[in-house]
Amino acid sequence: MAASTNTTHPTTAVVVTGGASGIGLASARALAEAGRPVALWDIDEQKAKAGADAITADFGVAAIGVGVDLGDPDLYADALAGTRAAVGRIGGLVHAAGVVDTGSLEGVTVDVWERGINTHLRPLALLTKELLPDLTANPGSAIVGIASINATLGNAVNPVYSAAKGGMLSLVRSLADRLGPDGVRINCVSPGQILTPMLQPSVDALPDGTYERRILLGRLGRPEEVARAVRFLLSDEASYITATELVVDGGNISSQRM
Repeated sequence: MAASTNTTHPTTAVVVTGGASGIGLASARALAEAGRPVALWDIDEQKAKAGADAITADFGVAAIGVGVDLGDPDLYADALAGTRAAVGRIGGLVHAAGVVDTGSLEGVTVDVWERGINTHLRPLALLTKELLPDLTANPGSAIVGIASINATLGNAVNPVYSAAKGGMLSLVRSLADRLGPDGVRINCVSPGQILTPMLQPSVDALPDGTYERRILLGRLGRPEEVARAVRFLLSDEASYITATELVVDGGNISSQRM
């Protein structure tokens, strides 16, 4: 499938963290379909490279898979240098990398806390700082952080995940204030229950229909449905949208208790 020539999409490259699977991979493919080069950053280098190769084959755009542990900021500079060399000018960031804790309050340890915050929240700030020269140099640049409905609903099972996603909403508003004068937009997408590798264990463990009963559309979402929202926010069609949370949850209406 050839990439689109739709002029509402910038032609600069986009870095996608967590790009080897789930919402990250779906976002990278959606952006490539619109003609944008992409860099798939993931702790699983082999899967990231395989995803990038498939994107180039399917859409004919430049793509690279980069193995990087976002918990180690010292790795960012080399990863960005390799990304720039492979895909050119960078005009976008999608921070979709994630981990989830499942031990409730009793499972919160210093290590679990640091792993969650240093995967979800800290990289968004540090990568934005590292990419600032790229983003300000390329008109139409934008950032999307993948938050969660848990940021506002809360969830007893994963307090660290919920806290990190809530922090992302606040960080995005703060960064929007800083980046606005430079013409760079930043927003969040908050998915609901999306059938990704992260959610699958919960789906398998719970009775059939547990999630669906509290979703107005009566089904789980697909990564591609979130990816289209991400692509919109990175496009010129969203040129007057910043500091915003776009919820993609099929109409989630009840509490997190099950």
